[in-house]
Amino acid sequence: MAVDLYSFVDLYRRQLDACAHLLEKGVAFAEGQGESAQDMLGWRLCGDMHPLSFQLMVVINFTRSWPARIADVAVPEAVTAELDVDAYRAAIADAKAFLATITPDQFAGRDDVPLTVKLGDTMEPTLPAAQWLTVFGTTNIFFHLSMVYAILRMKGVPIGKMDLFAAGI
Repeated sequence: MAVDLYSFVDLYRRQLDACAHLLEKGVAFAEGQGESAQDMLGWRLCGDMHPLSFQLMVVINFTRSWPARIADVAVPEAVTAELDVDAYRAAIADAKAFLATITPDQFAGRDDVPLTVKLGDTMEPTLPAAQWLTVFGTTNIFFHLSMVYAILRMKGVPIGKMDLFAAGI
């Protein structure tokens, strides 16, 4: 069965919707507990893991960068983990707006196009575009979105599995 790579654009948009939903739940809870939304961005699942702000950053950056690479368009400038809540809200909206500019034609015939991407300082693998998108990009988006959920849940935010799928399946 062939997979339509363009279908990942909508999948990523829905993950951004879920990310926005979880962010709002976290903000409401933090403020209800007398904590600032900015402090909430520093919450961690455990001491040696990245904070909520980092998890949000990765979700936003990956939902934009991987479709851009597959469509062979300029990768939008990455957001950092030093944003405030309003800037994360804006970055999520910008990411959704960027995804809306990508068309099915830009993905046509790109499945097997080799892409070389530098990962950190140690690796620069070349893989088919479809493998980057369906395996690497998507797995990372789901992992970091799950970390957003886990951090909020661990802190007591009243969320459940349906909140992770807030944008629909």
